[in-house]
Amino acid sequence: MKNDTTFKELKNSGYTDKTISQEIQANLIAKIKAKEAVFEGLWGYEDTVIPQLKKAILAGHHINLLGLRGQAKTRIARSMVSLLDEYMPIVKGSEINDSPFQPISKYARDLIAELGDETPISWIHRSERFFEKLATPDVNVADLIGDIDPIKAATLKLPYSDERVLHYGMIPRANRSIFVLNELPDLQARIQVSLFNILQEGDIQIRGFQLRMPLDIQFVFTANPEDYTNRGSIVTPLKDRIGSQIFTHYPKTIALAKQITEQEALISENDKAQIQIPDLAKNLLEEVAFAARDSEYVDAKSGVSARLTISAMENLVAAAKLRLIETEAEKTYVRLLDFMSIIPSITGKIELVYEGEQEGADYVAKILIDKAVMVQFESIFPRISKLEKEGIKTPYTDLIKWFNKNQLELNYADTDDEFYTKLNKVTPLTNLVEENTSELNEEDKNFCKELVLWALTISKKLDKSENSATYTFDSADVRQLFRN
Repeated sequence: MKNDTTFKELKNSGYTDKTISQEIQANLIAKIKAKEAVFEGLWGYEDTVIPQLKKAILAGHHINLLGLRGQAKTRIARSMVSLLDEYMPIVKGSEINDSPFQPISKYARDLIAELGDETPISWIHRSERFFEKLATPDVNVADLIGDIDPIKAATLKLPYSDERVLHYGMIPRANRSIFVLNELPDLQARIQVSLFNILQEGDIQIRGFQLRMPLDIQFVFTANPEDYTNRGSIVTPLKDRIGSQIFTHYPKTIALAKQITEQEALISENDKAQIQIPDLAKNLLEEVAFAARDSEYVDAKSGVSARLTISAMENLVAAAKLRLIETEAEKTYVRLLDFMSIIPSITGKIELVYEGEQEGADYVAKILIDKAVMVQFESIFPRISKLEKEGIKTPYTDLIKWFNKNQLELNYADTDDEFYTKLNKVTPLTNLVEENTSELNEEDKNFCKELVLWALTISKKLDKSENSATYTFDSADVRQLFRN
C-alpha cells in the first residue's frame, strides 16, 4: 500500500499521466523487450490468440473475445491486469478514479480548484482496477452508467440538473481501469445502445441529463458467436465501435489439453502423492472431450467446455481417493474402471441434440468414453477385425480363447495388489501388452491391460457385465449361448 501524497509531491516525483491504453501498451512493450511471459497459463494460444491480443493492445483497441464456452475468454481478460502499473494516483475521495492532471468529475474539479497543489492524492493498486459484469437480460442503464439519486438531491438541496445528484454506475466507476462485460449478446439491445457514446464520444446520458465525461476505460467484451446462440446478438453499431474481434478456440492437441487440465484441476498435494495417474489415463480423459466435440449426439454449436475434463479429472481422483479410504491403503493407481465415475462430469457439461436426448445423457456419456477408449487403443495396438476368417490367427485369438474357458472379475474396491494380480493371471493379455508396449512404463502397461479388455468388449469379441462395483469379462460366444 502506498501512502497518500499531495498533488505537488506527485508532480515533483516526475510522475507522467497516461491514458490506460498508453499504460497497457508501455507495460506490454517492456515485457516483450525483457523477454517476459505476457499472458501466462493460456496454453495453445501462443501462435493464435496471444499475437492478436498483443496487436489489439498496441493498436489501442477495445476488444471482443468471441468463442464457445470454456475457451478461457474471461481468463484472458483477467490476465490483462498484469499490464497495469502497480499503483495509480487519483484525487482522494473520487468515486470515478479522477486523475489529478485531468479531472472529469465536478467533485475533483472543485477540490483541485480550491486546494491546488495541496490536493490530497490517494494510490490504488492495479487489483482494484479490474471491473467485471456478467450481461444478463435484467441489467439496466442505471446498473452500467448510473441514475439520478433523488435522496441525494433532496439532502443536498440541489436540482436534478446538477451533476452532483448523479449516482454513478459500474462503467464510470471503472474510469482508468479495465472493464469486462461477459456474454455481451445477452445484454438487451436497448442497453447495448447506451454504450455507443461511451465507446466513441466519451459522454453519458442519464434520464435526459447529458454529461460530457471523457471516461478512460479499456473495454473487453466476451461473447459466443452470434449465429451460435439463440439468446441474442451484438447490435451492429456497437460491434462497429469495438476495434478488434479475436476468435478463441479449444486446444488442438491432447498434449495441450492435458496441460490445461493439470493447471486448472483442484487436486491437493496430498492426493497427488497418494494417487498415481498413468499418462495413458490422462490422455484417455482428454480423448473423451475430443470425442464429445465430434459426436453426432452433442450440439457442436453449444461447444464442449474445457471444464469437462477439469471436472472429470477431479472426479477421477475422487474415485481413487474413495478406494484408498475404503481399503485403508496408502497408495493407488487410477484405473480404467474408475472412468465410470466421470459420467456425472460429462452429462453436466454437454448439450445434446434431439438424437442424444432420445438416447439419454448417461448412455451418450458411456458412448463417448468407449469412443475415446478405441482411439487410444488403436494408437497402440493392432486394429480388431470385425470379421475374422476361420483358422486365421489374429493378435487377439489366444486372449479370446482364454475367455472361452475362464472369467475375469475386476472389482472397483480391490486394492492395487488384488486388482493387478487378477489381471496378471490372464497370461495371453500380459503377452499381448508386452509385445506392443515395450517402451511404456509399468503403470501404463497395467492400464493397457484394461484398455485391451475394454476394446474387445466394445468390438463384441468379449462380453462385459456390470454389477454394482464389479465388472465381469467373459467369452461373447458363451454369453450369447447362455442368453439363447
